[in-house]
Parts: sequence; structure tokens; C-alpha cells
Amino acid sequence: MKYKSAKILFFILFSLNTFSQDLLPFVENYSKYNYQGDNQIWSLSQGKDNAIYFANNHYFLRYDGVKWEKYMLPNKTIIRSVLVVGNKIYTGSYKEFGYWHRSNGKMIYFSISKSNKIFKDTGNEEIWKIVQLNNKIYFQSFNEIYILENGQITDVKLPFQISYCFPINGELLLATINEGIVKMNGTSYEEIENWSILKGNVVHSIEKNGNNTYIFTQKNGVYVADESGIRLWDNALNSKLKGAIINCAKFINQDKLIVGTASEGVYSIDMKNNSYININRNNMLMNNSVLSIAFDKENDLWLGLDNGVAHVEINSPVSIFTDNTGTLGSVYSVAAKDNGFLLASNHGIFNYENNSLTLLPNSKGQAWNISKINNQYVIGHNEGTFLYKNKTLTKINAINGGWNFTKSNLYTNFLQASYSGVTIYKNENDFSQYTQIKDFYKPIKYVAQNKMNEIWAADNYRGLYRVIFDEKYNTKKIINVAQQNNISNDFGVKIFEFRNEILFFINNTWYTYNSITNLLERNSLFNSYFKNISDIVAIDNNNFLVLKSGLLYVIHSSDTKFIWNLIQEKYYRGKLINDNLKIFRNNDQYLLNLDDGFIILQLQKDNKAIPVIKVEAYNNKELVSNKSGIKYNTEIELHVVSGIYGSDKPNLFYKINDQKELIPIKDGTIILNNLNSGSHKIVIYFSDGITLYEVSNYQFKVDKPWYFSFWMIAFYLLAIAIILFLYYKWNKIRYNQKLALKEEELRHQKRILEIELQAENELNVQEYEKHILELEIQTKSSEVAGKSLSIAKQSEMIENIQQILDNEFDINKLKSEIKKAIKINAVNKQEWKVFENNLNQIHNEFIKSLSTKYPLLTSKDIKLCVYLKMNLSSKEIAPLMNISFRSVELHRYRLRKKLALNQDKNLNKFLLEI
Repeated sequence: MKYKSAKILFFILFSLNTFSQDLLPFVENYSKYNYQGDNQIWSLSQGKDNAIYFANNHYFLRYDGVKWEKYMLPNKTIIRSVLVVGNKIYTGSYKEFGYWHRSNGKMIYFSISKSNKIFKDTGNEEIWKIVQLNNKIYFQSFNEIYILENGQITDVKLPFQISYCFPINGELLLATINEGIVKMNGTSYEEIENWSILKGNVVHSIEKNGNNTYIFTQKNGVYVADESGIRLWDNALNSKLKGAIINCAKFINQDKLIVGTASEGVYSIDMKNNSYININRNNMLMNNSVLSIAFDKENDLWLGLDNGVAHVEINSPVSIFTDNTGTLGSVYSVAAKDNGFLLASNHGIFNYENNSLTLLPNSKGQAWNISKINNQYVIGHNEGTFLYKNKTLTKINAINGGWNFTKSNLYTNFLQASYSGVTIYKNENDFSQYTQIKDFYKPIKYVAQNKMNEIWAADNYRGLYRVIFDEKYNTKKIINVAQQNNISNDFGVKIFEFRNEILFFINNTWYTYNSITNLLERNSLFNSYFKNISDIVAIDNNNFLVLKSGLLYVIHSSDTKFIWNLIQEKYYRGKLINDNLKIFRNNDQYLLNLDDGFIILQLQKDNKAIPVIKVEAYNNKELVSNKSGIKYNTEIELHVVSGIYGSDKPNLFYKINDQKELIPIKDGTIILNNLNSGSHKIVIYFSDGITLYEVSNYQFKVDKPWYFSFWMIAFYLLAIAIILFLYYKWNKIRYNQKLALKEEELRHQKRILEIELQAENELNVQEYEKHILELEIQTKSSEVAGKSLSIAKQSEMIENIQQILDNEFDINKLKSEIKKAIKINAVNKQEWKVFENNLNQIHNEFIKSLSTKYPLLTSKDIKLCVYLKMNLSSKEIAPLMNISFRSVELHRYRLRKKLALNQDKNLNKFLLEI
């Protein structure tokens, strides 16, 4: 019981660490998304133009390696069969068959059955297969065969149902449903001797190979017929094929048989050693049901699937290992060994041998690098360094993260860059002896040595260091070379050794170290050839790998020349591990790690033949012939068609308008937009790695923008002429308006002048009147003065009378003298009234202002103010007011109080200011 349990446990552990996986040819899958059609591909064939044609249910498909085209029959029936004969592509459908030909970049259909009125009755005939034999085309349905010869159709009705027909040895064999295999003889048929064993079998394919005829039945496997008779195929695979349901089969080069099945994908069988590989959904295909098979001119395989198309490079030097289970993980390094490979992945270290992948014991975890030294393999791992030798894996140290392993240029020493600095191995026969450089514990990605007691080390993140140490590996000095040379951007520094010289790739520039100046110097050779690269990996002294613009190149150096061999992008598109490219050379093969496995490349050293290239240009989905024109601001799409689909697909580049830089052509498409108007030239080049050859060119002209077209220019000229005319008219109108405005202005000026003159006259009149008034005022003033004088005289008269009275005592004489004085100095009352009126008129404004400001003033006060304003003295005022001198003084005193004047203020001056 314990033994049985142990066996079960062993089986479980072994199954966890081991699974079977083949090295397979590269497969390109095309889904409905790619060709925008239906599911099933019933038939396919390559044309004389190297394009592949497909019968895809309701659609007829064409693929030239660049573009998928899709067409439908006029009656929109399902297309079951396709065959290329010359420039015609024949197709068969429900109650319909005919051919397609290409014109102006499109496929045009011609119906043979309709033009010959073949399908008149109500039968449900459907053309499932088309074959060519002896200059005749046979269109086969289940019940009839239509023979096209010299433009004439012969209808052969069969008394039995057939599955398919096959041209073998110049004869047409018919696989009946129940009667076995018969052969046609003209329009009749006859049974084949000794093949009665096939009765009741549904035959899906018959192929001739050497002296044998192979019959592939749907469910009973494969039969082989020769001169001696017919028998089951003596091959271990035959039992598998019985259960897989055979749909189709073909031989290639007599030594390889391809069998397509309904449930197990496709089998590729080596007829020499009976070995085989099975390509199915578990490894490469999109689904396991293969409906049709064809070979192209490169002897590569095309499969029509129940859902999609597969191109299998079965004749290619490229092999691929893909882990679809997730057990392997991402592969960071791969190395060839006897009968297999070693793989370092993020899941551990794996051994691939006899189509089985096994995780080596105690190696789980991230493995980084595998280096082969003699017959042993040094493997850098997250948990230390391992040595694989004699099929045994041994851990030789616990220094974490051995990223890269390289040989010193001075000694037999080996240097290992790891998470914690640099480790030195002195004996290549005993890697258990090692020394770590002390006091230099940084995550180092690349390391190199070309001078005693000195190494170069590049940090995993940023920085380039020159480390100097003593004989006991004690660090004496660490120099940050990037900082020393004032290089600010030193992220992702790469160290690359080429012909015993150490180069540094820093911020897209190549440097070497000048030991005399102790400074970095630009390397002209590498800067001229290897600018703008993403990664570079050494293979050996004369070969290295370069990643540039997403494309991988294997570079072979010859003196100062570099031969570039492009690895087609389809083999690794989307599968490279950035900054962790590893390539291992095994004789003439190159092993490249991928994120789900690895590929094996066998690059050809001989120069490839210069290919024949065809360029098709499309503008707004219409074919544009060479030297034609396209509209401005529209896109032109150029399809560079080589007619080669496999590993020999040429490396093509292009230049536009004599620009210097060569641009790789990806997927055969060049899309140009935002082009300037004028002529443009696209030159297509082929590179064999050494020389560039011009293989084709295409010229076209971009029309001027619509706003620079002939009619628009005419419109512009007309518009300019109209504008000039309108400008002229406008200027003329403006001129007339200016003249009218000038005249109006002159009239206004004249009117203004008249007004000014009138105003001036009026002003003169006013001045005159003012002058008259002033004269009148003067007159009034004179009258006032006269009155004042008269009053003064009266005062004088009174004084004289007073003197007479004082001096004369004689009454009569006194009377006489008084009368005389009165008569002389008599004052007229009317004159006094006139005097007062004039006085009020002259000082009217003064009296109003005074009365407004000082409303408490009496008329007597105002009269006194007027007299004071006239600058009369108190003595002169007294008689005018008929009061005494003293009374005037007293009145003046009271007036000051009413006016609220202090003693310092002069009364006369104050009144003059009012």
C-alpha cells in the first residue's frame, strides 16, 4: 500500500514539473478580424500573381501578403471551391461556377454556368471541388461533373453520389459514397481492380507519392495502394488518424506528409523516419478543425480552418518553442546543449529534452542568465549562482541575482554582475572559487575589465563606475564616470565589448575611455552606425544583436563594415523582454529568448536573390497608377508586394523624396499623409545585409489644394478685379464725397465767418453801447459831481450867511446880504432828485449785493455806504445827508458794527471789494 502511494506521489510531482512540448514551425494565424469574412475556409489556392485565394462561405478572399480583399458572387451564394489556372481563378458555388480576373486592383467575376445556361432545373447542385487534368477543368458536385474544354461545357450525370474527385496519374478518380473509388474514362467510369476494400469508406483525399497511392478515409485511417494491391498504412500514427477524422492531406517533396483533421489539428509526418509533429490549438492553431490544405511556391503550408486561416512555415529554418500552459513563464536566457536546451525563466531553470520540459530541482525562482563555459553552464539566479554540468545542477554560491556573466579581457577570469556588486571567478574549471569585490555593493547590470585591478560597472538604474581595487580585491576608489564627464542623463547605461575594446552607450551616444585624459570620448564608428538603438547584445567577437525601432538585427562585422541581417518582426512581435535580450549561438543557429518561450533562427550567410517587387498604391480605396495624381490632403497607401510569405521574405526599406534616412517597411505597407502639393517619389530598396539595391519606385503628384486650383485662381483674379473695381468706385465716391464735404465745409466756414463777423459787429455794437453807457455813466457821475458841488456851494452859502449874520448888525443890510447869498447859491430840489436817482442807477449792483449780504442795513446805511464807496470824506458826506460831521462819524461807527468789521479793517476798502 505504501509502495502504491509512493508511486502515485512520484507521478504527481513529476507531472507538476514535466510536460511535453515540441519545437514547431512558425505559424501565422489570420482570424475573421483580419480578413473580415466568414468562418470556414473550404478551399484555397495560390495564384500566378503569388496571391493566395480562398473560398470562404459567402466570400471570395484574396491575400497578397499585405492586404486582404473580400468579394461576393452576384447571387451571394456560398463559395465551396477555388482553383487557379493561369490568370483565371475558378470558383464553385451553389448552382454557379465561373472565374475571376484582376483589373485595376479589383477582382472581376465572369459566370461560366450562367453564360452556358447550365443550371436550368431545380436541382440543388453545389460545386465542391475544381480540378485541372489534361487541359480540362472539372467542376464537381455530389451528383454531376461539368467539364470545361475549349470554352465548351460537357455535363456528366453520375448514377451515384461522390464526395470528391482527384487527378492521379493522368486519370480522374471519383470517391463515391458507397461504391468505393472509380475512375473516369471520357464521360464514362469504371471500377478500379483490387480496391473493393474501400467500399463504404468516405474518402477525403487521394495522393500519389513515389510508386504508392495513399487513400485517406474520413474515419478509417490511411490506405496505401501499389502494384501488388491495397492495404492499411503501416504507421503507428494511423490509429490516431482514425479517431481524428481526416479532412484533407497532401505530400510535399515526397518526404513529408501533411494530414489535416477535424479534431486534432494538422499532422506533419516525416516519411523517412516516421516521426511527426502535431500542430493544434494547444500550441499554435486557432482551432483544431482543418478543412483544406495548400502549399505556396516556398513550399510552406496554408491551412483553411473551420474558423480562420493559418500559414505554417513548415519549410522554414525558423523553429519556435511556445509554452501555452504558463508553466515555463517568461524566458530570460536559453542555451543549447546535447539533445536539448537549458532555459532560465522567471519560474526557475528548465531542461528541455526529447520534447519534454522539466523544472530542475531546487531552482524555482527568477533565473536571469545562462553562459556556456567549455561543457558547463553557469546560471545566474535570484537566489545565487548555479552550475549545470553532467546533467546535474549545483548551487555554487548564494550571491543573489546574477544578471550577466562575461570574460575578462586580461585574464582567464570571469566577471559576474549581480544585485550586490561584482563577483570574480578565477578558475574556469572550478567555479566554486570566487571573490567578491569588497565595499562595492550596488545592483550592477553590466561589467567589463581591460586593465589590471580595475573594472567598469554599470548600475542597473543609473550611473557608470570605474572601480579600482588592490590585489586582495579591496576597493580603493570608486569614480562616477558619468558625473566626471558632466553627463546628466546616465540612466540605463550599457557596456558593450567589441574586439577587446570596451564601449559605453550613454544617453544615445557611444563613448570610449581615453586613459591619458581620463575622460570619455565619442566613438565615431559606432555613433555613425548604431545611433538610436534600444538594446545591444554580444554574440561573439564578430557578431552581435541590435534592437532598433522595434526590429532585431544580427550584425556581422567585417573590418570597419557591418552586415545587417534583419530578423523578421513577425517571429518576435510583442514577445521581447525589454532590456533583457539574450542570444545564444549554436553553430549556425541563433537562440533568442521570448516572454513565452524561445525561437531558433538559422540565418543564411549567402546573399539572397534580389526580389521582384510590385507596388500598388491606393487613394480613397481606389488603385492609383504610377505617375498619377491624388487630391490634396488625402492619404495614399502603398502596398509593397514581394509575393513571398515565409522566412525568405525580403528586407525592404524606402526613402521618400531623396531623404537620407532609410525607413523599414513593416507589414508591406507605406502610409503617407499630410503631403505637400507637387511631385513625390518613393524608392524601394532591398538589403542583403551588405548592399542596398533599388528594386522599385513609385511616383505620384499631389494636386494643389482646392483653393489653389485653376478655377479658384481664376476666381481669385476675378475677385481681385472686382475688388479693385469696387475700390476704384469707392475711391471715386469718396473723392466726390470729399469734394462735397469740402464744399460743405467751405459753406460752413463761410457761414461761421459770417456769424463771427456778425458776432463781432454785435460785439462792436455792444462795445459801442457800453461806451455810450459809460459816457452816460460819466455824465451821470458828472451830474452827481455837479450836484455834489452844488451841495457844497449851498454849504458854502450857509457858511457865508452865517458869517454875514456874525458880521452884520444892520437889519436891512443883513437881509439884503442874506437874500443875495441865497439867490446866488440856491439849490434846485428837482436837481437833488435827479442826483439821487443817478446815484442809485450807478451803484445799483452794489446796492443789491450789499442788501443781499447785509439785510439789516437801512436805506440811510446804504446811502452812507454808497458815499463811502465814492471815496467821499465825512465832511463831504455830512451836507449830502443833511447831518453834522459828528453825526457822520457816529453813523460810520454804527455801520462798522453792522458789517461786523474789526478795528484793523478799513471800511472804505471793504466796501470797494463788495
